[in-house]
Amino acid sequence: MKRIVLFDGDCNFCDTNVQFIIKRDPVGHFYFTSLQSEKGQALIKKYAIPKEVDSLILIENGKAYAKSTAALRIAKKLDGLWHLLFILTLIPRRLRDRVYDYVAQNRYKWFGKKEDSCALPSPEIRKRFL
Repeated sequence: MKRIVLFDGDCNFCDTNVQFIIKRDPVGHFYFTSLQSEKGQALIKKYAIPKEVDSLILIENGKAYAKSTAALRIAKKLDGLWHLLFILTLIPRRLRDRVYDYVAQNRYKWFGKKEDSCALPSPEIRKRFL
């Protein structure tokens, strides 16, 4: 089963999160593509994700998850104790997403936007990008 993480390719914070996931996912549960890429746009259309959604999206088992739910479902599959964060799904999604939205709205201000160039991942890691 392929799990796909869509992320904002212009965001330094989002890139850092992708690197975080890769380091804690040695099994390779997750594949990645940016929201701005051709593949990302095709997935947005296929899963009827509203255009205004510019946050983290996880596609898993034929369903799209966004915001805090996506982040917690990803954490559930990571090595280490990160899977314990999944218990936060007991908090109402509306409340979790408020916190998520606050960070998302300020991500460019706090972490900046990516420049034109970025580090080239190893061939093994490159295979995980769609």
